[in-house]
Amino acid sequence: MVKFSCRLSAGLMLASSVLMAAASPSGAASPLAKEAFSAAREPAAMATRSIGFYSKGCLAGAATLPIDGPDWQVMRTSRNRHYGHPATVAFVEKLAERAAREDGWPGLLVGDMSQPRGGPLPYGHASHQIGLDVDIWFRPMPEKRLTVEQREDYPFRSVLKKGTFQVDDTIWDKRYAGLVKLAAEDPEVERIFVHPGIKKKLCETTRGDRGWLNKVRPYYGHNEHFHVRLSCQPGSDGCKPQASTGTGDGCGDLGWWFNVALQPPKPGAKPAKPKPPMRVADLPAACAAVLAAPSAGGGASQPVAVTAPPVPSAAPPAAMFPEAGPVPPLPVAGPRPGARPSN
Repeated sequence: MVKFSCRLSAGLMLASSVLMAAASPSGAASPLAKEAFSAAREPAAMATRSIGFYSKGCLAGAATLPIDGPDWQVMRTSRNRHYGHPATVAFVEKLAERAAREDGWPGLLVGDMSQPRGGPLPYGHASHQIGLDVDIWFRPMPEKRLTVEQREDYPFRSVLKKGTFQVDDTIWDKRYAGLVKLAAEDPEVERIFVHPGIKKKLCETTRGDRGWLNKVRPYYGHNEHFHVRLSCQPGSDGCKPQASTGTGDGCGDLGWWFNVALQPPKPGAKPAKPKPPMRVADLPAACAAVLAAPSAGGGASQPVAVTAPPVPSAAPPAAMFPEAGPVPPLPVAGPRPGARPSN
């Protein structure tokens, strides 16, 4: 068992050396960012500020989403990733309430947000670094509340037919589409990432106003959850926004995903060269100060002693990328990503 207090002490000891190491003229002397930020177990006692880009930055003055709310539960609590900009916490609370009241959703299962001080995560995401990202499971909250221990291994559930890229209509109903629509219509939301098969389903079934579909973008994985990304917030001058998605519903971009991106690599194709891990010195300069700042205190909503989960390998679970199945031919149109992106 790993005690919270031991983790906190280790995190503070590491953070105290960050400023000197980050300032070292040798880039190699700078600590690995994923290790430094995951060791910080509580938010920094600083004014709230998202610093840098979604996949290269950090978070000062984070707010904490309680692990239990009237209409939500935080999953995988041992990861200590239920922190975010106050706007993100407010968004989750508001979405959970509206989904229950307007969409009949039984309650949200909330996945990863950000670490107490943001920054690169040791596994699972390239983004989620500046407190403006949150994963919402495509699985309703069970009627009987899950214990903290049960949340560690409560299974994900894909909404796709096994072995295909198509939505399983025995799982999917109008409440699922309604939940995504509720999130997309929030003015704070910049993007929502879903599996291309889910985007296709929404394109085929949405009637009337389709403007909200512009925010819903196809992406690798995301068949078991959808990823909500908020816009840069006032007061975060160092936050770097994403490029505009333009106008339209984005449904014309699906051909590339099904016909190219989701297909198995060609025999003999060289795997993409992995990027070197980021170091603290690679992040915006203000992130070193965020790591070295004193703790805000009370960063964890419940200091639960749990066994830390094993760190997964770099390869994602096979279930996230089902084998190619029958998909109607689609026109190849719209912008096409080049190399496989990471979110």
